[in-house]
Amino acid sequence: MSYELLINSTQDGSRIALLKNKGLVEFHLEHDESRFTVGDIYLGTVRKVSQGLNAAFIDIGYEKDGFLHYLDLGPRVQSLNKFTKLVQQGKLSGSALAGKLGSFKLEPEIDKHGKIGQVLSKNQQILVQVVKEPISTKGPRLSCELSIAGRYLILVPFSDSINVSKKISNSEERQRLMRLITSIRPEGFGVIIRTVAEGKEVAELDRDLQELVNKWEAGIKKLRSAKPREKIIGEMNRASSILRDVLNESFDAIITDEEEMYSDIKDYIRSIAPDKQKIVKLHNGKVKPFEQYGIEKQLKSLFGQTVSLQGGGYLVIEHTEALHVIDVNSGNKSNSAEDQESTALQVNLQAAKEVARQLRLRDMGGIIVVDFIDMRKPDNKRKVYDAVKDEMKDDRSKFTILPLTKFGLMQITRQRVRPELNIATREKCPTCNGTGKITASILVSDEIENHLDYLMTRQNERSIKVALHPYLYSYFTNGIISKRMKWFMKYNRWVNLEQDSSLGVTDYRFMNGKDEVIEVPK
Repeated sequence: MSYELLINSTQDGSRIALLKNKGLVEFHLEHDESRFTVGDIYLGTVRKVSQGLNAAFIDIGYEKDGFLHYLDLGPRVQSLNKFTKLVQQGKLSGSALAGKLGSFKLEPEIDKHGKIGQVLSKNQQILVQVVKEPISTKGPRLSCELSIAGRYLILVPFSDSINVSKKISNSEERQRLMRLITSIRPEGFGVIIRTVAEGKEVAELDRDLQELVNKWEAGIKKLRSAKPREKIIGEMNRASSILRDVLNESFDAIITDEEEMYSDIKDYIRSIAPDKQKIVKLHNGKVKPFEQYGIEKQLKSLFGQTVSLQGGGYLVIEHTEALHVIDVNSGNKSNSAEDQESTALQVNLQAAKEVARQLRLRDMGGIIVVDFIDMRKPDNKRKVYDAVKDEMKDDRSKFTILPLTKFGLMQITRQRVRPELNIATREKCPTCNGTGKITASILVSDEIENHLDYLMTRQNERSIKVALHPYLYSYFTNGIISKRMKWFMKYNRWVNLEQDSSLGVTDYRFMNGKDEVIEVPK
């Protein structure tokens, strides 16, 4: 099993693709203007307290106020509010929880059946953490149970508990980790031990813990002079957070086409896994990384309403306001199996893998209902249920899977903390712009040569690059004395050609040495 992470820099931000055995399993769009990320901690202001909802609406700078329910306040919210006030008044430092409690005493825990009005009041300032990004018409979902995630540990201020990931099943290892963390845990902080901490030595865990405490102290230092709506502690960018959560020995390559991103990732890898530095690579090829590694093609084939399976079956994915529905069809699957039950089992097992992949790829959340092909044998239903569970074990989101019902339906709930990702797979023709008519394709090569002659001789362009369809690229570059070579002999200047399959056969684009588009009449 191998993993690769590809990061393609765009004008709006970055496109991030996680590949497992060359197949796309996660795809993220990180926009530069995106301000609210899961894990960010803000100094918010209570705008409204709703007794009916037992919740408050908090202003953290988004157009819609964030939603903070009473159950998300956490038992130690009074201690958090007191701590925030004392820091703003300059009476406490960031290390007040790190073994130097002094005069600061924790407040009693709030009643879990209490009312929001007993804790918060209008215009009160409060530290909140984003637990769900703004989705559709809703503002961000917030919590006062603050936590800071690291590589191996999660730091929880105002707590004294130590918890171990349920995915670490070995009881001896759980006890070992509990003993280690108990010996190094700073006073006033709780710790959650992550799955990747399994087998790690105390030095690595201690270094990770110290980095988290330093991050907390830096945030509290910022809080002293912070204004409402200001970010106090920020989550790292999406690429680094993926690496923090999934980087393991199976990673083969981390590839980016931006030098700044390359340096940042290399520095981050050096800090968390120095032996993996060599897998970070800077892409310098003429072909874009998503084109070279076949990701563009995968995106177009995997985000449609219909998704094909290897054996000839296919999935139909429908999204509604209340839930997502996935229908499994056998398609043109040959009946080489012994009977209908065997055929249904084969298709369902293939569908189980693709369903798990699609949930993670599209970041689908809420209620998902999968209609598998009907099977009569309970053992076969169990095999499909186990296959889905096994495929989803690498999913970082919380999920619950129920066994198949009498009607062959599987119900899945999956936590969604970001807007669901949808990519348009039906395109307007880039050449005709949806009109259904194009200029005679046989003339396009002559058009390009005429424009090139004008730019070279009349505008005296010193450096020209032409982006065009792969068919045209082959036409101009094939042969010992190719068309491009003849241009060089005619103009005494080399013309760079770039393949771009997103362009139509009769479409093309001229660019100068600064990669600025040169307008030419079509």
